[in-house]
Amino acid sequence: MPIFSVRSRLFLPVFTRSGLAAIFALMPACLASGQAQQPANSASQPIVLHAARVLQVESGTLLEPGEVLVDGERIRAVGSQVEHPSNAKILDLGNVTLLPGLIDVHTHLFLHPGNEDMQTVNESVPWRTILAEQAAKADLMAGYTAERDMGTEGVGSADSSLRNAIDQGIIPGPRLRVSGNAIDILGGHEDANRFNPAQHVLSNADYANSAEQLVEVMRAQHKEGSDLAKIYETGPDKMTDGALHTPYQYTEAQLAAAVEEGRRLGVQVAVHAMGEPGAFYAAKAGVGSIEHATQLSDETMRLMREKQIFSVPTLAIFEYFAQHAATADASAFYSALLDYKKREFKRQIAAGIPFAVGSDVGPFPHGTQAVEMELLVRYGMKPMAVLQADMINGAKLLGWEGQIGQLKAGFLADIVAVPGNPLEDITAVEHVTFVMKGGTVVRQ
Repeated sequence: MPIFSVRSRLFLPVFTRSGLAAIFALMPACLASGQAQQPANSASQPIVLHAARVLQVESGTLLEPGEVLVDGERIRAVGSQVEHPSNAKILDLGNVTLLPGLIDVHTHLFLHPGNEDMQTVNESVPWRTILAEQAAKADLMAGYTAERDMGTEGVGSADSSLRNAIDQGIIPGPRLRVSGNAIDILGGHEDANRFNPAQHVLSNADYANSAEQLVEVMRAQHKEGSDLAKIYETGPDKMTDGALHTPYQYTEAQLAAAVEEGRRLGVQVAVHAMGEPGAFYAAKAGVGSIEHATQLSDETMRLMREKQIFSVPTLAIFEYFAQHAATADASAFYSALLDYKKREFKRQIAAGIPFAVGSDVGPFPHGTQAVEMELLVRYGMKPMAVLQADMINGAKLLGWEGQIGQLKAGFLADIVAVPGNPLEDITAVEHVTFVMKGGTVVRQ
C-alpha cells in the first residue's frame, strides 16, 4: 500500500518571487502577552449593533431581535434592547444573526495551496511572511477574529512578528497564538523525507530526539516568542485493509517532559496525533489538544474526557485533499482515509469527548475555512454544539476564556454577522457580512 503523510505534498508547483527581503524589519518586536491584544485604533464612540437575532452561545438561546452595545474595545450590554447613549452610532444590520468572532485553532498562515515541499524550499522567508500577512487579512475578513497558528513550516519565529504587527495595529488580522516551527524527530513527519539526502534539504520542523532536546527546543522557541509548542507525535500514515496505521514518534515519558516544561513556561503543548498509540501517549501526558485525532481508542477518549483534552478533527483538510489529489494513488488514499475518519468521528461524538474547531487551513485557501463547521454538522454534530466548540472551547484552548467567544458584558467586542439563522443552516457562517474586532469595524 502507498504511504502518505497527512499533508501529501502532491500538488502542482507554484511560481515564486524573490528580492523582497527585510520588509518586516519595520515591525516592532513587542513582547507577547497573556492578554488578548487590541488594535491601536479601537473605536472610542459607543456603537449599538441592531440585528434580527443575537445568539447567546453559552446557553444556546436566540434574542429576537437583539442588540449589542459596544463601548471602546469591549461589550457593555447585550439584550433584546440595550441603552442607546446620546452619542452612540447605531448600526442596523438587518436580517442577520450576531455571533462572537469565529475561532480557528489550527491554521497555517505561512502556507498556501500548492506543493508544500517546494514552496517551503523555493520561497524566501520575507516572501512567505508577506503571503502570511495576506492570509491573516483574508481570515479576518471571513470573520475569524482569533486563531492558533500551528507551525510555520520552516519559517521559524516569523509568526511572532506577524502576531506582534497585528497586535500593534500595523496590519489587519486575527488575535494569534503562535507556535513557531513544529517539533519533530529526525526522519519524522516533516523532515523533507522525499528529497535527495545528499542535498541536505532542511526540515520544516525543529529537531528534538529526546526528552532533553524537547525541553531545549521549547525553551529556544519560547525565547523567540512562541505561545505554545506543537509536537508531531505520529506519521507517516498508512491505510491497510480499511484501517489506519500511524507509528508514534515520542514516548509517553518524552511527551510528559514537554508538558511539564510547558507548565513551567506557561505555554500549552499541542500534538499532531493521527492515531494510536501516539494519541494515547499524548492523552496520558496531559497535552492541551490532539490535532486531527482520526483514530482514538476507548481508553484515550476516557482520558480526554477526564482531563478535558480537546480533539481538533480538521475535517476540511482531509476533504480538500481527497478532492484535489494529484495522482490516482493519492486520491484513493485520501478517500479511504476520509471514509475511515467519518466513521471514527461518530464514535468520538458518542463518547462525549470535548471538541474545538480547527481547519488546518493553508494548504487550502485562507478565508474559506468555515466549511469546517459545515462538515462537523454533516458528519454528526448539532449546529449549536459546533458553535460552542468553536467559540467557547476555542477561547479556552487559546487561553482567552472570559475575554472572547461570547457576546457578554465585559468581553472583548469581537462580533460577526451572518445571514439568516446558523442554528437552522450552519453554512451561514461561510457568508459573514460584518466583522468587528476589539470594537473596531473591519468589514461592513
